[in-house]
Amino acid sequence: MSWMILTLVSALMLGLYDVAKKVSVRGNAVPMVLLVSVSVSAAIWTVMLLVQTFLPSIAVPKLLVVESISGKGHLALAGKSLLVGASWVLAFYSLKVLPLSIAAPIRATSPLWTLFIAIVFLAERPAPLQWLGIAIVLGSFWALSLVGAKEGIRFRTDRAVWWMIAATILGAFSAIYDKLLLQEFGFSPATVQAWFSVYLVPVMTPLAVRWYLEQKRDDPAKIVQFEMRASIVWISPLLLAADMAYFSALADPDALISIVSPLRRASVVVALIFGSRMSGEINLKRKAACVLGILTGIILLML
Repeated sequence: MSWMILTLVSALMLGLYDVAKKVSVRGNAVPMVLLVSVSVSAAIWTVMLLVQTFLPSIAVPKLLVVESISGKGHLALAGKSLLVGASWVLAFYSLKVLPLSIAAPIRATSPLWTLFIAIVFLAERPAPLQWLGIAIVLGSFWALSLVGAKEGIRFRTDRAVWWMIAATILGAFSAIYDKLLLQEFGFSPATVQAWFSVYLVPVMTPLAVRWYLEQKRDDPAKIVQFEMRASIVWISPLLLAADMAYFSALADPDALISIVSPLRRASVVVALIFGSRMSGEINLKRKAACVLGILTGIILLML
C-alpha cells in the first residue's frame, strides 16, 4: 500500500530528524542551532512563495501550493510559530543533556497528552481500548524512568526530563491547534507549513541575540561556543520531508489514521539504533522494551 510506504518514509525521516538535532546540539550553542535550522526552513518556503508569486507559469505540485490568506490568518499562524518555538526551545535544550534513547521515547508519548487535552478541553471520552492504551503508555513510561535511573537520570527531579515533557505537552497543544487551522480556518498543509516556518525566524531571533550579547559581555570561557555543523542544515529539510510524506499518506482515501499515526511514531526506533551504533548509549534492550510498550499503547489510543 502506497500510504503505508509513505508513512514508513515519514517515520524514517522523523527519526533522522531527531538524530540530526541530537548531533547538532551536543556541546553546541542551542540558540544559534535553532536560529540557523529554522532559517533554512524559512529560506526553502520563501523560495516557493516567490516562485508562486512572480513565476505563476511554473507548475507547482498541488501539495506545495501556498494559498493567499488574510491578516487574521497570518496572526493565527504567527501564534502557531510561538507555540512551536517554545516547544522546540525546551526540546533542544533537553536533547543537549539527555541520551537520545531516553528523550525520543518521552517525545513519542505525544498522542497520550493530545488525548488528555481532548478530554479536559474538548469533553471527549475515551473508549475502553483507549483507557487500556493510556495505562500501557503510562506503565511503559514508568518503566523507562526505572531504566533511566540506572544511568543517573531521575525523572522526578531531572530538569531535562521535565523540559522534554513540557515540550511534548506543548507539541500536543500544537496538534490540537493544527486541527483548528486546517479545519476551522481551512488552510492547506502547505500554507500552514510555509508561514509558520517563516514566522519561526523572528520567534527564535531574540534567543540568539541574547546568546550573542552574553558572549560579548561575559567571559568567553563560560559561554558555550557555536560550531556550524552539516547536521544543523539537515534539521529542517528532514522535518519538511517527514511532514510532506505524512500529509501525502493521509491524502490517500484508503489511509487509516489509526495505523498512520502510531506507525509514524516508529521513528523512535531510529533513535535507539543511533544510540546503539554511534553514541555508546547503554541499557538499549530495556529501553527497546519500553518503546515497544509505548508504541503498543499508542496503537490502542488511535483505535
